[in-house]
Amino acid sequence: MLVKDWNQILDNIPLDESNEALVSKKFVEPLIEALGFNQQEQIPQFNTGNGTVDFAVWKNNNGDISSNFKTNPYLLIEVKARATGAGSKINLSEGTPHYINTRKQINKYLLDSQCSTSEWGIITNSIHIQLFRRHGKIVLPATSSLLIKKDNINNIVAHIKYLIDHPPKTLTICVYNNKGGVGKTTTTANLAATLTQQGKRVLVIDFDPQQGDLTKSLGLQVGKTSLYDCLSDRNLNIHDTIQPFSIKFKSGKSLTFDVIPADPKLKNFTQEELAVRIEKGSARLKDALKVFVYEYDYIFIDCPTNWMFFSQSSLYACDVVLIPTKHNNLASLDNAATVIKEFIPKVKAVRQDGGPIAMPIFFNGENSTPSQIKIANQEIKSIIEREIKASNFNLLPYFWPNYTKDDTNTRVFSLPSYAIVAGAAFSRAPAAFKDITAAKYYLSLAKEYFIL
Repeated sequence: MLVKDWNQILDNIPLDESNEALVSKKFVEPLIEALGFNQQEQIPQFNTGNGTVDFAVWKNNNGDISSNFKTNPYLLIEVKARATGAGSKINLSEGTPHYINTRKQINKYLLDSQCSTSEWGIITNSIHIQLFRRHGKIVLPATSSLLIKKDNINNIVAHIKYLIDHPPKTLTICVYNNKGGVGKTTTTANLAATLTQQGKRVLVIDFDPQQGDLTKSLGLQVGKTSLYDCLSDRNLNIHDTIQPFSIKFKSGKSLTFDVIPADPKLKNFTQEELAVRIEKGSARLKDALKVFVYEYDYIFIDCPTNWMFFSQSSLYACDVVLIPTKHNNLASLDNAATVIKEFIPKVKAVRQDGGPIAMPIFFNGENSTPSQIKIANQEIKSIIEREIKASNFNLLPYFWPNYTKDDTNTRVFSLPSYAIVAGAAFSRAPAAFKDITAAKYYLSLAKEYFIL
């Protein structure tokens, strides 16, 4: 990384007068250079397909910009002024209106047609900076929104450069709702099967030692080294906990995804005992899984319903939380709201890296009629209005993600009921491996949230 005098750079940016052009020239251009890119690898005002981002940056080992630099930049940067023309400061700290709008911009740009393989995005006004990572259809924070100061700017730039230079392969997903009976385990197993069918490398972790339903449904057992062994002893190799699940089709083709089975030893301890026996407590699982982030395309974590050590650890370890609900179970909608507005923010506050994020809810495994959906949407409207009034927390993007002022779209993705799914456990294989209709349903779920 080129050494920059960031103190001098920051001193040369007027606090209340800097427009986007000045921030771009005095801060963003040196930032791009410090991140390891030269002038021939960047284009200002790049058309993403449905908008214009302030900077697009490519990885080009030859240092020669060419016709190849028309699509799919490696990094996008959206720049904001420090203040408006009226002198009102632009605040890019998380949760502010400027932050929310700028984050929507970088999300849209990264998913636009000219950026189908772009991996990173940055938003900054030289006061705050945040890095985002794209994985398939998901744009997720790679850092929190960081307040830039003279005593931390060097560390911030070095950290962002390290992340950009070492992009993880994995998206870690926790399938969770603080309500039982919504099909978390079935969803986990079938999404793992579906993504394996799509050529992705998948690892599934059964972190529900009380039930171990996922492990049982696949006919697997704990090996010589268990998950508890690795969580309590850092010297053990967590790869030794993996049990492959394989299926061979009539065509002769075989498919395999990896599983870390539920460990019965974990259920022998109280929450307090686990906190003592496992160094770092609920943060330990995330540490243990770091060795896999360059090996798998997807890691799924199946955990119990109750907000306890296992579910807390699972949310702490994941990038995104996928929340199944039932349209005819109003408690599942209420509990989804609790996960989104209480549990995830608690974990984010401890992690301090921007994650995890909640995905929009979906209705899981129940046939519905228009009148039933109408009732569910009335309940959703009530929940949204209640939380706005009680705590000014906006649940709208998580329940009705397509809803706008101009388009009052209340669609919630729905996975229909199908008998083969419920009976698949008796065949010791996910339904998506055994039945073409089930496979189609779960592929639609994967395409809705994860894959292009």
